[in-house]
Amino acid sequence: MWHGGRGGNADRDVESMAGPRSSEHLFDVTVERYGLWLRSTVVFLCSALGIVAADAATNPLALSLLLTALLACAVRLHGLRHPLPFAWRWTLDALVVVLTGLSQPVLGGGGADVMVEAILGICVITFQQEWAVRPMVGATLAALGAVACALGDVLSSPGHGPELTALVKLLVVAGLSRAAYLIVRTRARAADRSAAAWAASRREADVAAARRATEREYLATLHDTASATLLMVSQGDGRDWSWLSPRAREDLEALSAMPGFETGSVDLAELLRCVPGAREGEEQALVRLKTRIDGPLTVPSGPGLAIFNGVREAVTNVARHAGVREAELRARAEQGGAVVELSDAGRGFDPGSVPARRRGISNSIVGRMHAVGGSATITSEPGSGTLVRWHWRAGTQQPWDDARLKGEPRAHQLPAPAQHAAVVRLIRGQLLHGAQLAALLISLLSQFVLSLRQLTAYQEVYRPAWVQTVAFVCLIVVAVVGATYLLRGRRLPPAVRGWGVASVLGVSAACAFTLPPERLTGAEDWSYGLVGWHALFLLADLRIRVFAAFLGAHIAINVTAVFLLGAPTAADTAVMGIAAVSTCGFQLSVGVLMHLLHDAAPAAGTAAAREEELRTRERIHEDMQRDHKERYRALTATTVPLLVGLGHGTLSPHDEEVRLRCGVEAARMRRLFAESDAVSDPLLNELRACVEVAEHRGATISLAVRGRQGEVPVRIRRELIDPVAVTLSRTRSIARVTVVSTPSSVRVSVISEDRADCRHTEEPPRAHGHAADAGVTVARTTRDGSLWVEAVWRRPTELQELTRHE
Repeated sequence: MWHGGRGGNADRDVESMAGPRSSEHLFDVTVERYGLWLRSTVVFLCSALGIVAADAATNPLALSLLLTALLACAVRLHGLRHPLPFAWRWTLDALVVVLTGLSQPVLGGGGADVMVEAILGICVITFQQEWAVRPMVGATLAALGAVACALGDVLSSPGHGPELTALVKLLVVAGLSRAAYLIVRTRARAADRSAAAWAASRREADVAAARRATEREYLATLHDTASATLLMVSQGDGRDWSWLSPRAREDLEALSAMPGFETGSVDLAELLRCVPGAREGEEQALVRLKTRIDGPLTVPSGPGLAIFNGVREAVTNVARHAGVREAELRARAEQGGAVVELSDAGRGFDPGSVPARRRGISNSIVGRMHAVGGSATITSEPGSGTLVRWHWRAGTQQPWDDARLKGEPRAHQLPAPAQHAAVVRLIRGQLLHGAQLAALLISLLSQFVLSLRQLTAYQEVYRPAWVQTVAFVCLIVVAVVGATYLLRGRRLPPAVRGWGVASVLGVSAACAFTLPPERLTGAEDWSYGLVGWHALFLLADLRIRVFAAFLGAHIAINVTAVFLLGAPTAADTAVMGIAAVSTCGFQLSVGVLMHLLHDAAPAAGTAAAREEELRTRERIHEDMQRDHKERYRALTATTVPLLVGLGHGTLSPHDEEVRLRCGVEAARMRRLFAESDAVSDPLLNELRACVEVAEHRGATISLAVRGRQGEVPVRIRRELIDPVAVTLSRTRSIARVTVVSTPSSVRVSVISEDRADCRHTEEPPRAHGHAADAGVTVARTTRDGSLWVEAVWRRPTELQELTRHE
């Protein structure tokens, strides 16, 4: 990677599936600034050294040309903060190379030639990345640089043509620069693609976890509201129903609200005062609460709502099971959080004996608190009353805000620092690998395209020549060994790195002391500008001071060889300084650039994390909105009309038909709750949930099972169970349920001997908006006051074969 690039304007249409492409953006922005600063620094230093090496009589005119070039560089640097139009940028870049070429005949001498070649070389290199998104512009400026170099040669030596070697070198380094940029950009894009793929899988896991959490919250809300209300209506006759209308309206409001996006903080004390029965004079409540609430209790909305909803369900349990109509509710601040307690003096129970299918405690109370990082405990014994205690402490879980969905399982997410560190390591690794490959490419092509020609052309100059040849072969071996590791994506072992650096330093010393000192850094010195590139790919993953120390040793070796002949003149020193700036200084700046990219990787990782977080939030929001609409639409066919009627008094709980309809819906909801259970036989589990509802109403239900059910899809289970659930919900006394499974079919049937509406055998509205499945057939027969209903599903052929082999 030789240097600069055009930041912020990279071609965003290519590989758009790579996501935010933070690594490529980081690379483009960094190399643009690097390229402009490098070009400006080299122009300044080499111009100053060129003036020192020139004839004093030509200084004023040369100074005016070079100062104008420096002014153009300054304007371009200013454009980093205040973007310039395309025409301005192109004109300023062209002005630098033209003025530099025209200064060559003005300055004159060998120092001027070295200065112009150094400045133009750096310019054509950085142009390829500053104009990376417009490669034709970069190529045009490189060609203009070659023309300026040729023009300077012609004007400084009338009657002679331009030096072809310098022109070829300019074009070669321009091509290498473009190739190096493309190599590193490819690795940056690979990092972005890998990060995007990882983020996409992570996003799917986050979305799935959020949807599961919201589904659990929805089921808990449905259990605490509509299911509990309709179940009580179905079981009661002759009760005091004064509480029913306001509760039904509250249930409708709770079901229409979309869970999952509550943000900020709430006053838990105010929420608890809204629990039915907590306000003074509220005579219509199922349970009258004595309250001792210390407020305000400010907590995040997630834990606050979990406690509030859990308390509501616990109060409902008191009304249904405790046998008393009074309880005490206490709340206080404790250890940076809150503690809420609800106690009653009712009949009590054994918490360990509660079946898993009873969800009031496990899901609505305990499950909600676990989802937000809190805890809920139930202490009770038969005959000793019950105490329910909710505890939440700040710091147990990051508060639920827009960036994190409430109830998301921690198993599905790495900690945020670990996610960020993983992305940063990925970006750093890819950029470093690309930079090492670029340095390796420059090493090999420079050695065989430029240095080999120098070595063969000046054999008579070397003393002895075979040492230079051996040194050339040694560098080839170092490059080949390094390539065997880098091309396979592996890091260089310390032993290989140490051997390679020692060999490169040995080549530097061998070449410096077998070449006449006056020829060092000249056309005959093929190794001076080459060994740094070999050292760069060897040392790129170490600290920059290690590479700087190598370059210092390399320069010191050459300076020692020069001073052995005697102290050089000021002009000679200036020429050597220009060579040092344009080669070793440039290589050092490339090493600095690599470490700038390394240090800037956390910013790229942060940008990628922020954009991915935004994508995840948008996706979760869309999916949750869609899920909520589908759930509520499913309720509108059956549950919502019942709650509306009960809430506004158009349906009476004293009407037996209303109570039967409520029982049907309560059974359907219990079956829905059972879908989320992890059991070996989901069909029987969901069927038993419906049986329990009928048994709560006083019916006696027998269940017989024949054969193994095997795998039954959830949509099929719904269609098989729904007609049976409807029949059971209308059964007054006795019913028999039978499940028969064969390799070819599954049959679920029920015989109800005392059905409340046996005169009507038409099919009732389907549960929660589910359309009938073409694979399930339902038959109904009435005889002598009994109703027989059978639902049959015939397995597809592939499932039949699977069932036979189980």
